Amino acid sequence: MISQLDRPALRPEARSFFGLEPDLPTLVVTGGSQGAWKLNRAVAGAAAALGAAGVQVLHVVDPRGLEDPEWKEPKAQPSVPYVVVPFVERMDHALAAADLMVCRAGANSVVEAAASGVPAIFVPLPIGNGEQAHNARPVVDAGGGLLVEDAAFTAAYVADTVPGLATDGDRLARMGAAAAGLVPADADERLARIVVEAAGSGRGAR
Repeated sequence: MISQLDRPALRPEARSFFGLEPDLPTLVVTGGSQGAWKLNRAVAGAAAALGAAGVQVLHVVDPRGLEDPEWKEPKAQPSVPYVVVPFVERMDHALAAADLMVCRAGANSVVEAAASGVPAIFVPLPIGNGEQAHNARPVVDAGGGLLVEDAAFTAAYVADTVPGLATDGDRLARMGAAAAGLVPADADERLARIVVEAAGSGRGAR
């Protein structure tokens, strides 16, 4: 359960699970259930800068991401892993492995990152009425993440911004604490109690 995730305790197992080094700063990239070609291209295009800074990457591209005609395999440093996977079944492992995450800003992505205390760079999907930006805004305003417009999220942005952030342990710790403070750890248990109590009240009223 994400709400009960102990990231420091699970981190060694999680990084081993994905073939990552145990002690390197770790960036996790995911476009959510639908993938995100824009995120894939930008981060893969900055692989050299990330590797030069000693930042390893777990990149969840989604199966359809590999069909992107502009997708190019990242040029990884031999000693700094850049792991590309089509999907993950154990999102708890991905969150535990991460020091920093790049993701869209769907409700699930925002809540999972915040609840587990993972600092995130949110890149809202540029469709609809801007609801993804609204999803991320409370976390960003609290200091738990960054918000970057889709058009601005380029390989150059990643190369200029992410290595410095991913290697700044103090800043990441502050961001993670700020994000985690927004989501009660027992929110799921509270909801379950409300549902059970409401169901019990309904039976008694018959």
